[in-house]
Amino acid sequence: MAAGEGEGTSLEFTPTWVVAGVCTVIVGISLLVERLLHYSGKKLKKAGQKPLYEALQKIKEELMLLGFISLLLTVFQSSIVKICVKQSLTEHLLPCSLSDKKEALKPKAEGTTHLRHLLAEEATAAAGYCALKNKVPLLSLEALHHLHIFIFVLAVVHVTFSVLTVVFGGAKIRQWKHWEDTIAKDNFDASQVLKPKPRLTHVKDHDFIKNRFVGIGKRSAIVGWLHSFFKQFYGSVTKSDYVALRLGFITTHCKANPKFNFHKYMIRALEDDFRKVVGISWYLWLFVVLFLLLNINGWHTYFWIAFIPFFLLLAVGMKLEHIIIQLAHEVAEKHIAIEGELVVQPSDDHFWFHRPRIVLLFIHFILFQNAFEIAFFFWIWVQYGFDSCIMGQVRYIIPRLIIGVFIQVLCSYSTLPLYALVTQMGTHFKKSIFDEHIQAKVVGWAQHAKQKMATNGGSNQHGSSQDGSSAATAAASSAFKGIQLAKLNQQS
Repeated sequence: MAAGEGEGTSLEFTPTWVVAGVCTVIVGISLLVERLLHYSGKKLKKAGQKPLYEALQKIKEELMLLGFISLLLTVFQSSIVKICVKQSLTEHLLPCSLSDKKEALKPKAEGTTHLRHLLAEEATAAAGYCALKNKVPLLSLEALHHLHIFIFVLAVVHVTFSVLTVVFGGAKIRQWKHWEDTIAKDNFDASQVLKPKPRLTHVKDHDFIKNRFVGIGKRSAIVGWLHSFFKQFYGSVTKSDYVALRLGFITTHCKANPKFNFHKYMIRALEDDFRKVVGISWYLWLFVVLFLLLNINGWHTYFWIAFIPFFLLLAVGMKLEHIIIQLAHEVAEKHIAIEGELVVQPSDDHFWFHRPRIVLLFIHFILFQNAFEIAFFFWIWVQYGFDSCIMGQVRYIIPRLIIGVFIQVLCSYSTLPLYALVTQMGTHFKKSIFDEHIQAKVVGWAQHAKQKMATNGGSNQHGSSQDGSSAATAAASSAFKGIQLAKLNQQS
């Protein structure tokens, strides 16, 4: 008996609806368990049981590291392979054609490992169990084993690519530190001498307006979008952009502290966002399931799907560049001349659906989908060989790899730095503006004050208690900001 026959049908010849269905069930169970751990942790933390909470977090990290999904596949593999269906149901929606199956099932001159021997034995037992019912196994043990490996490879590649993107993007952002240092030095020098009265300057004489303002009218709108599209490929952020956006942020959110270290805040905000990007959310798993379902022979799904992150990345980069142009237009259209520094006005209105956070979701999807493409390619190459029918033709493979490399480079050196700067131009600042220990202390104080006021108010003063709670929260927020700004002033 050939190795391929003894071990059962591989994923190459397993119906896509079977693979997608099994993956959906396993991922669904994993997500439910993960949410259960999350909410249990929140309850333990709220109850003040810090050691138990930390232990639970450690367990959660270990489960995610080892791959809880893979663990479920291992635990339930005996049950899955004993699910029997009619053979006719397994002959449709295949990644490879049935003619390719005959070639793949030919005996191969290779050694039989202990793992292969075990797979062959269990597969034979499962096939015999279903044969008694005149049926075939829904999913062979070999296919389940390969799916197990693919999910693990996908998670590892996604985390690796996310880390590389943030490392290279962070390196580009850290190059802007000398701009921050130069601004801080200029502010310090200006404070040592008698500052002359700010002179009146024409708006269009400012470098920011010269570089970003493209005129007024319908024609300028088209030119603005074209300029934004090509600008993301070269010099996506200039010093004049950084200076203008930095001043707009500080004037809006930190007016009392003109020496605020905007660069340090931006790095902290990026690090906080990275914690979200490195994970694999439910909607990303939904994408995986959809791909597994549509990976049908002749459709070349793996090729067309590579263009989704490609075009989305270009759209995100163009939008971020266009927001800078919009900020310049607002100033140029409202003023002919200004006294002092040019100040832009941050607003959520410039972002898609008035939500800056959507940009992070798109970047998360782009990084995951690109990692998925690369992981799928190398998994197929190692598992089935470069000439496998599921790999596809060379004319489809080369463009996929080129697109994958392009996405990784552009996202690291252009889109991510743009995101780090431009998303600070929303209406609200991020909590990263405060150090973590100050966040914990002031938020804890606010919650304590709210609980105390609610307790003292009693049931007869429910309304006034709510007002008091709101006042306490507002006071905490004010104190929160004041403490941080005072600390920053001391450091400078």
